[in-house]
Amino acid sequence: MSNESRAINARKKARRLAMQAVYQWQMADTESAPLIEQFLDDDKMEHADADYFRQLLLGVMQHVTELETAIGEALDRPFEQLDPVERAVLNVSAYELYHCLEIPYRVVINEAVEMTKTYGATDSHRYVNAVVDRLAQQAREIEIRSRKQTS
Repeated sequence: MSNESRAINARKKARRLAMQAVYQWQMADTESAPLIEQFLDDDKMEHADADYFRQLLLGVMQHVTELETAIGEALDRPFEQLDPVERAVLNVSAYELYHCLEIPYRVVINEAVEMTKTYGATDSHRYVNAVVDRLAQQAREIEIRSRKQTS
């Protein structure tokens, strides 16, 4: 496996762990330091990008109001009515779309769908896909337009 493939896999694992940590934070209102410590001590973190995990978790926690406002504008129902897994996935995805511009928007959408397929309710990945796509249209308009022009 190449170094680039290892880095991509490590980010993918970090993203999934960050989503789980955001879920736990939403449900239990856990402080950031013990939450980070708990996840960093977990065996699952062994092959994950710990720095990216930290960046995602702390970024969501710091920007939650901004993220949930943007998400709310892309929804067809109140944010509070979403399943907690969907809320966690959407928060991580929104953070990546708005603050991690080095991650292509298509990767963010794909990862959101895959996480929701794994952890969410049956068929909730379709809803998450539509919402993250709407968020990407707003957050990455230039990237999307440029991709359409080159294809």
